[in-house]
Amino acid sequence: MGDSLTGKEILKQIEEENVRFIRLQFTDMLGTIKNVEIPLSQLDKALDNKMMFDGSSIEGFVRIEESDMYLYPDLDSFVVFPWTSEKGKVARFICDIYNPDGTPFEGCPRYNLKRNLKKMEELGFDAFNIGTEPEFFLFKLDEKGEPSLELNDRGGYFDLAPTDLGENCRRDIVLELEEMGFEIEASHHEVAPGQHEIDFKYADAVKHADDIQTFKLVVKTIARKHNLHATFMPKPLFGVNGSGMHVNMSLFRKGENIFFDEDGDQQLSETAYQFTAGVIKHATNYTAVTNPTVNSYKRLVPGYEAPSYVAWSTANRSPLVRIPYSRGISTRIEVRSVDPSANPYLALSVLLAAGLDGIEKQLTPPAPVDQNIYVMSKKEREENGIKNLPPTLMLALEELERDEVIKDAMGEHLYEHFVEAKEIEWDMFRTTVHPWEREQYLNSY
Repeated sequence: MGDSLTGKEILKQIEEENVRFIRLQFTDMLGTIKNVEIPLSQLDKALDNKMMFDGSSIEGFVRIEESDMYLYPDLDSFVVFPWTSEKGKVARFICDIYNPDGTPFEGCPRYNLKRNLKKMEELGFDAFNIGTEPEFFLFKLDEKGEPSLELNDRGGYFDLAPTDLGENCRRDIVLELEEMGFEIEASHHEVAPGQHEIDFKYADAVKHADDIQTFKLVVKTIARKHNLHATFMPKPLFGVNGSGMHVNMSLFRKGENIFFDEDGDQQLSETAYQFTAGVIKHATNYTAVTNPTVNSYKRLVPGYEAPSYVAWSTANRSPLVRIPYSRGISTRIEVRSVDPSANPYLALSVLLAAGLDGIEKQLTPPAPVDQNIYVMSKKEREENGIKNLPPTLMLALEELERDEVIKDAMGEHLYEHFVEAKEIEWDMFRTTVHPWEREQYLNSY
């Protein structure tokens, strides 16, 4: 998976593994995986980039009068799903979306990330390497096969079976991922009951975004085989930690990590500090993209390990940005606010744009904050120049509107459709009567 494959090698693998169906997979504006499944007889047509679909039916794509879109498979993304039927397996390609005239579709999130990477290359960098840590919850399915709110276990951080009853499911997920070519680095129970994390190896930005989408699909598929529902919802339960997707980032040139400088302050290069400064400067403005749901903001509150303040540190885990201790090729900047409901292609686009803006403008980051921000008073935070992240999706959208760098990173098409969809989401939430309101007010008034 991810190696450069030729059509001949793909055909050989298809024959050896008895593949009968091909999924042409892509991601919509909101980060939802979409696919068209074709029989093997249509493979040549797909490889010739002649598979058409109706783009007007996809969130954030095009209007009905301009609906014809084409799927261009990325050969390097070919993989066989190992859990599919022995009578005939299913394989997939991840696709880019193109217009009928052969130009890339600007509303394709994957193309948008590639567009931002071209700007990075123009600034002299070869690669934007990414490692993420997506967390998820496992809930039991009810007798109808629908998700319940009954957790699969009562385990805590790093717990083992029998406390961690999700261990068998998690192990099967790892085995399936490894069979698909993932290099798994760690697998463990997270802090909250029913919460889990599986870490896989870093890669360049496009491949890693692809991997995140594949990871989500595998987790949900294998969980269902264990009569469980896996959710990447940021905060499914009140009173416990939510699920994050910390993003570790580094820039490379000619195989060297540009963030590392053996002689620099804390062995960090000037470029690393400038990139950090850009990420800090634009933090409140890109939050609508990295935390794109109403529910995301239930996680970004003090007391549950998720950052709610804009600051950075080389050791402290309470700020938004942390620079882990590792140096050399592993030197990286970790953004801790991102959650797994984010569209990975869009999230990486805006984070890269923020960092590159810091480099281009030679920004200097504010002083690091090495004390626990959660226990600081409002006055202490103000004295240290620490801003709050937006507390709601609507306020985050207002912050996004103010930032031309982040809007440009999204592109006009994606920005306009994203804001429209999210304003509708917020208004639906705002006008809905929630159970909490009835519990508080029904008997009192």
